Amino acid sequence: MDVSLATALASLTTGIYVLTARAGGVQHGMSASWATQVSGEPVLVMAAVDRQHLTHRLVLDSGAFGLNVVGHRSRHLEDYFYSARARHPDNLAPFALETAATGTPLLADALASLDCRLVAHYPAGDHTLFVGEVVAVRVRQADRPLTSQDLPYVYLGGKVLFDQASRRPLAP
Repeated sequence: MDVSLATALASLTTGIYVLTARAGGVQHGMSASWATQVSGEPVLVMAAVDRQHLTHRLVLDSGAFGLNVVGHRSRHLEDYFYSARARHPDNLAPFALETAATGTPLLADALASLDCRLVAHYPAGDHTLFVGEVVAVRVRQADRPLTSQDLPYVYLGGKVLFDQASRRPLAP
């Protein structure tokens, strides 16, 4: 990726989330930073998920997903879900979970969690944009949400990371 493009993309501030899903007895979570609210009435949120990721299939199969907001006090969630330790089928086992109305597992350590019913999905390059209607919310603690600017890296897609210190794209 061109350094100028990578630098510009890394400047787009994003929140840090863990997207969770459950289908067919399998539950999984993944680090997600490409997520945002897209409607006020009804309340809809969108999350972009790489089509190669296990969670992608679970969202399609279940018709639901959880968007867990990572705060500064729950940064261990991002540290885990963006690491090699999380690259196995049932990666939610180390965490306390709550079951949402949709059956989606939610992370009890998250600052807040949105339980979303899938209402639409759209192909977008190597990702799918999942749009979910928020059917329930759980706010657990007063904390400041973690953003991409709080991390030493920024995910730019595929295998491209941007190192905040060197201001250069890296391969993970």
